[in-house]
Amino acid sequence: MSSVNLRHSVRAIVLDEDKRILLCRFAFPEPAGTVVWATPGGGIEPGETPLAALSRELREEVGLAVPTDPPHVWHQEVAAPGYAEGYDGVINDYFLVRTVAFTPRGTLSDDRLAAENISGMKWWHPHEIASYDGADLFSPRDLATPLTALITAGVPAVPIRLGL
Repeated sequence: MSSVNLRHSVRAIVLDEDKRILLCRFAFPEPAGTVVWATPGGGIEPGETPLAALSRELREEVGLAVPTDPPHVWHQEVAAPGYAEGYDGVINDYFLVRTVAFTPRGTLSDDRLAAENISGMKWWHPHEIASYDGADLFSPRDLATPLTALITAGVPAVPIRLGL
């Protein structure tokens, strides 16, 4: 039986006081011109706890300190070759981080961010995501639906399972 090599990542749903979510703009070279707006976060390093990884990623990418115990609100598993370079897919665990609006600037240089395919950051209202009709993608693809439910209904008792 072959094992599937999934990249385990943590991601932050960073919400400000106006219920806007902070998304990173990932510009991927293949397929050419692919742009995906996704929450900040990244892979868990060997020996690192999910919370330590989340704290490190948020500090590096956007310059935000993580609260002590952010709620785990979403869980996503995507087994798709090519979805995460060098892996058969990804497991994303999403944590809710509430903050006041700020200008994102992490510890990584622009060159290091570019090496991670991050080419910008933007605060989005859920209705802007829901009504977006451009070529860019969101991750998860139907981000507006679980985001609106999270804002409306609050933190779920158990993490919501997301699709692609």
